Amino acid sequence: MANPRVFPLSCVVQQYAWGKVGSKSEVACLLACSDPLTQISEDKPYAEELAEKLHLQAPEHYPDANHKPEMAIALTPFQGLCGFRPVEEIVTFLKKVPEFQSLIGEDATAQLKKSMNEGSGAMASALKNCFSHLMKSEKKVVVEQLNLLVKRISQQISNGNSMDDICGELLLQLHQQYPGDIGCFAIYLLNLITLKPGEAMFLEANVPHAYLKGDCVECMACSDNTVRAGLTPKFIDVSTLCEMLDYTPSPSKDRLFAPTLSQDDPYLSIYDPPVPDFTVMKIEVPGSVTEYKVLTLDSASILLLVQGTVTAIIPSVQGEIPLSRGGVLFIGANETVLLKLTVPKNLLIFRACCLL
Repeated sequence: MANPRVFPLSCVVQQYAWGKVGSKSEVACLLACSDPLTQISEDKPYAEELAEKLHLQAPEHYPDANHKPEMAIALTPFQGLCGFRPVEEIVTFLKKVPEFQSLIGEDATAQLKKSMNEGSGAMASALKNCFSHLMKSEKKVVVEQLNLLVKRISQQISNGNSMDDICGELLLQLHQQYPGDIGCFAIYLLNLITLKPGEAMFLEANVPHAYLKGDCVECMACSDNTVRAGLTPKFIDVSTLCEMLDYTPSPSKDRLFAPTLSQDDPYLSIYDPPVPDFTVMKIEVPGSVTEYKVLTLDSASILLLVQGTVTAIIPSVQGEIPLSRGGVLFIGANETVLLKLTVPKNLLIFRACCLL
């Protein structure tokens, strides 16, 4: 018998410390809905749903040579950091946040201000100098300056003063989650982006970023390489990060990535980033529709059912696969799949593929 070309995937979740706890985690709920044998532990964090690994992971921190562009599509109101802010914004923060300026240093600050009247190369070089000075600061000094900033912001807020101009509330939230962490100061260097459900941001390879709060569907190139320097309990490699980043400054709006609405399918939105590695499709089918034909593609794809209950009908083998919320389906190239709504409720589906 030929190997099946459409089949459900058995999935697991990671339990990183930064994940949401118990049933508050969307990832845990998706897994539990798709697998009735799953029991959610209300005292454990859940994050990053992954297809079951087919081989043992190499022990090295960076086990392959692939780049890692990423896309995040918001499921709920979502907030993250992405790419370096325009130099003018960073200079303003250096003036308003002396604790931040103290870690950057006078020389790096002066170079950044000077670069505003020079070319893009000078600005990138100055940004690298500023970021490197910050990230390589002594831990003791970082904690001292961060504590001073937290105290100052807390006092101002308790007095009824707004600290929005220096992202005061966010700084306090990050410090509460990661006390003494150098990454708390990254909010003054990186764009703060807020997404509504369905909105997305695309991150080219080597663009610094951090996901702060909210739920999203994330798609990335096939790589295990992630270099970290803050706001994480994982392995940190500051020197590598400082050398490899893209220091091109840009406004936050440039990081937003709008989908294209299909001209042939009123329920289909396509997020097609400028890399050949992946494309993400969002499918929203109203509950009044009884059957939906999934677009046939010339590449394999993975389908994630976020909302709804269906039966996947595979005409080529006269087979049927039941799928509920959290279900994941592998679809081979050139396969036709029909989704029959078994419950008259709206469907929300994301599909990762490669448009050849």
